Amino acid sequence: MGWQGNWVLFVDRWFMTLTMCFGSFIAGATSEGGGAVAFPVMTLGFGIHPAVARDFSLMIQAVGMTSASLLIFAFGIPVERRAIVISGIGGAIGIILGLEFVAPIVSPAYAKTFFTSLWLSFAVALYWVNRDQHRATNEGIPNVAGRERLFLFAIGLLGGCVSSVTGSGLDILTFTMLTLLFRVNEKVATPTSVVLMASNALVGAIWQGAIRQEISAEAIEYWWVCVPVVVVGAPLGAYFIRQRTREFIAKLLYVSIAAQFIGALLIIPLTPGLIVASTLTLVAGICLFAIMASRGRRCETAR
Repeated sequence: MGWQGNWVLFVDRWFMTLTMCFGSFIAGATSEGGGAVAFPVMTLGFGIHPAVARDFSLMIQAVGMTSASLLIFAFGIPVERRAIVISGIGGAIGIILGLEFVAPIVSPAYAKTFFTSLWLSFAVALYWVNRDQHRATNEGIPNVAGRERLFLFAIGLLGGCVSSVTGSGLDILTFTMLTLLFRVNEKVATPTSVVLMASNALVGAIWQGAIRQEISAEAIEYWWVCVPVVVVGAPLGAYFIRQRTREFIAKLLYVSIAAQFIGALLIIPLTPGLIVASTLTLVAGICLFAIMASRGRRCETAR
C-alpha cells in the first residue's frame, strides 16, 4: 500500500473496507464466500455494476479465502480432500467457460436477482434438512466411486459458472451437495467450501485479469482498500467457527441470506421479467436441493 501510494484510496473507497471487515469474517466462518457479502452490498447498496462487483469479489476472495485456507490446513481442521480436488477441477473449468460465454450475456439486473434467489433456495433447503437436529452425519463422503466423482465434478462445473456471474457460487453449491446428498457434517463441509472457493477465486481472478485483461481500475481500487482487512478477517472467521456447532453455522447462514433477499426486494425495481426470472431461479434451486436431500436420505437408509 505504501509503495504504490494507495492509502489515499481510503478517502473515497472506505465503505468497502468497512463492508469487508464483516464480509471476510463471514467468508472464513461459513460456506458463503466474501463475494456473497460484497456482491449484494456493492450492486444493491451502492449501485456498482455487477461486472465490477464480480471481479472485485474474485480478487478479494483470492486473498482472503486463501489466507483462511492456510489457517485451516495449519490447524488441521478437517476437510473433505476428495471434494476439494474433484469439484475444484470442475469449478476451474466452469468459471473459465462462464467468464467467456455466460457472464457477457447476463444483464446487471438479472445478475442481482439470480444471486439473491439462488441463495434463498439454498437457505430453504438447509432449513428443511436441519429440522431434524439429531440427524446422522458423516465426517467425509462415505464412498467415492465413479458416480460420486461425476456428481462432484458436475456441481463444481455448475458452481464455477455461477461464480463467473456473481463472484461466488462454487462454495455454496458444493457445501449443499456435501451436506444434503452425502450427509457430511457442516463442520467439515464449511472449511471444505472455503478452500474450494479460494481455488476458484484464484483461477477466476487470474483468467479475468491476466488472460482476458478486463478487470477495471475501479475494481482494483476497491481491492486495494480491502486487502489489509481480509487477510486478517477471513482467518479469524475460520478460527472462530471451528468451535461452533453445525446448528450455529446454519442459523448464521439463514440470517445473512434473509438480509440479502430482503435488501434485493427493497432496492431492485422489479419488472415482470425479473419477477419471473427470480421465481424460476428460486423454484429450480429448491428442486435441485430437494433432489439432493431426497437422494441423501435414501442412501443413508440403504447404509
